[in-house]
Amino acid sequence: MKIAMIVSMKYGPTKFLHRDVEALLDKNNLIKIFTLLQNKGLYNPTERWRVIPVSRTRVIFSQIPVFLKKRAVYLKLLREAFQLNAVKNFLIAVSFYKQIKDDEIIYAYFGDHKLFTGYFCKMLTGVPLVVSIRAYELYRNPNNAMFVKALAQCDRIVTITNHNKKRLMEHFGAQEDKIEIVRQIIELDKFKPIPKIKILIVGFFAEKKGHEVLFKAIKILQRDDIELWVVGDINRSIVQIDGRKLAEQIGIADRVAFFGEQSGNALRALYRECDIFCLPSRPDRYGDHEGFPNVIAEAMASGKPVVSTFHAGIPEAVDDFLVEENNAHQLAKALETACNSAKLRQEIGEKNRRRAETLFSAQNNDALQEILKKHARSIV
Repeated sequence: MKIAMIVSMKYGPTKFLHRDVEALLDKNNLIKIFTLLQNKGLYNPTERWRVIPVSRTRVIFSQIPVFLKKRAVYLKLLREAFQLNAVKNFLIAVSFYKQIKDDEIIYAYFGDHKLFTGYFCKMLTGVPLVVSIRAYELYRNPNNAMFVKALAQCDRIVTITNHNKKRLMEHFGAQEDKIEIVRQIIELDKFKPIPKIKILIVGFFAEKKGHEVLFKAIKILQRDDIELWVVGDINRSIVQIDGRKLAEQIGIADRVAFFGEQSGNALRALYRECDIFCLPSRPDRYGDHEGFPNVIAEAMASGKPVVSTFHAGIPEAVDDFLVEENNAHQLAKALETACNSAKLRQEIGEKNRRRAETLFSAQNNDALQEILKKHARSIV
């Protein structure tokens, strides 16, 4: 089927637009995607997408040929466009005329300017028009009069809830027999209740934090029941790394969730919900070392088992799962031991909590206060 989709990608394709296009392409449809606005976003067109953006040059130079070919229709629609404050949509539709006229269906993705443009495309070409209605168009439509006009000419109106269907009929006069409920699709193979062992690393993307060693260890493990949670981002470290790119290069991107920088309640929630905390610290290429990473103390206080390295002051507080620096195989073995026993994780986590209460309590500040007081000079 030859489909002309009219969309907007102002902030990149939305997740549901991306899913719908990919699913339609998987069914061997030939799709041209006419986009009124286009920018990059979280989801972006794949190589399979044939994207046709609005071109100011094409808008200008397409008017006369279409006018000469469809004079009566052109003038009638132009009058309508002026009356309904939709001239821009009309001019854009004219610029799409040549590329849409041989398609089998026009599919307007949302009932706003995409639908308005689709309406004029249908009236110029005679190609049937289907619109997909989500929600906002029913409450904050940019042009209610144009919306009602365009809906009346739709061959089918697709919406995602019965509530929307009722509102389309009661507020915009849509015919019931034209409306079909088609709920959104979800990637059920990805969104399903699978028990995972969550390994958490917290720290800015610097070489000494050991992200590369951990990523390689995850690769070595080759376990589908492990998910790596990465908190942190690029920082002004002397030796930065690109964590996301590194995960792609090592081949574990499908097992990693990047949370960016987090603090406060969000960070505490991640500590609570993870099963294992791992920070394989190491010297960077210039010899910079950790002191004692605060995130290890936070993980211990959260009652989590900690997997780390014989690095700097870390062995002074952690002694259950320590491996050599820069040794991904040893790290993988330690992680596997922790992953294989929930009972062991609980026992070590409880021990770490008790140790944190001893080593990292607020009483440490009392000791600091006494040191400062003892060595402060007297001011008369």
